[in-house]
Amino acid sequence: MTDDHYMTMLASLKDGTLDPVGFNHRTHIGVAVAALRQHSFFEAMSVVAGGLQSMTQRAGVPEKFNATITMASMSLIAELLEQGACDSIDEFIDRHAGLLSPELLRRAYGEARRTSDLARRVGLLPDISQAIWGICQRPV
Repeated sequence: MTDDHYMTMLASLKDGTLDPVGFNHRTHIGVAVAALRQHSFFEAMSVVAGGLQSMTQRAGVPEKFNATITMASMSLIAELLEQGACDSIDEFIDRHAGLLSPELLRRAYGEARRTSDLARRVGLLPDISQAIWGICQRPV
């Protein structure tokens, strides 16, 4: 796929016309890279998350949107983009083929946490956050 194709898909995601048919994991990553190249990190996060949430609702499968997976993926992709330039989005995806593996986030998030209703609504931190949570609950 060309970078222009990913940019066109991003524009369709933004305006609510992207067809979910054929929108696979690789194209998710490509659109995320396109958004991160076009917008600041938080703007890109908002565009991609809002677009995916809207698309899953239009497709009648709102439960497929997961804020935690979206947030974690966007953060990781942004970090990798900062580490080195690639000539194309496909080159970036090929260089970081591990992004295509579902195992990637399973190492940071337990199954129950990653797939919970809360994870679908709120971008949760990885399981280490449980240690932090205990500190947050202590009185000052």
